[in-house]
Amino acid sequence: MSKFIYLTAIPEALIASMLPPKDFGEYLSTGTKKMNKGQALFFEIDLGQIENLIDMDYLNRHCVANEDGNPKSSVYLSVYKVLEMIPLSAIKSLFLTTDNGRTLELKKTPYDHSSEIKNRFYLFQELCPITPMIASDLPPSAFLKRLTDGSIPIVVPKLFFVELKLGDLATNPQKGSIDYLPYTNVGHLKDCLENLTVENEKRIKTVQRVFSGNLLYRTIESGFYIGSKDDIIFYRYPTLTELESINYEFFRSI
Repeated sequence: MSKFIYLTAIPEALIASMLPPKDFGEYLSTGTKKMNKGQALFFEIDLGQIENLIDMDYLNRHCVANEDGNPKSSVYLSVYKVLEMIPLSAIKSLFLTTDNGRTLELKKTPYDHSSEIKNRFYLFQELCPITPMIASDLPPSAFLKRLTDGSIPIVVPKLFFVELKLGDLATNPQKGSIDYLPYTNVGHLKDCLENLTVENEKRIKTVQRVFSGNLLYRTIESGFYIGSKDDIIFYRYPTLTELESINYEFFRSI
């Protein structure tokens, strides 16, 4: 049986498995006896590029079929500074799983920096290795660079995050409608955006310090980003119309 390597984001861990991505996603979100329930976000990792970073002997001894012949579901290889350790070139597709085990694959998409819109606000949910929700006037690539290039005291070696919908607040935080935004802290969100209009040098504002662990897939705007400094990997998120046609089971579950 084949061996797969996965980097899970919540919690951060490097896991070996004999399950292909769709089955691994179902295992993470529902468990072996369907008694568990929770979302999962994970990347497939190119094993060939990280063989010198992990204990291959341990992997080969433990990631083997069970006595009944069923594939091994998971073997934890690391739970500390995993994203920092993995080269960006080794990161393959991103998989999103609903709490009932439906999995969507997102492939890498070339990122067009020229498509970034200036003079608007953004909402980012950081996912790994830190998890605050951040409001900013920086577009995704500039936001990533600011938090990873060491130019400010708050710095991480790599960052995985998602852009969320702001609706009218993206361009008009004072008078924009908040009626259809499903965030529980939308009033505080609006205050943060209004503060950014006054504190021009601030550039980023913490909306929520700790991620609840539940990502509202219907609130995703452009997609997911991972990278460091000027190196950025983009995973475009389909529109709801596209999603309905390409993965109806996932669409129905969000």
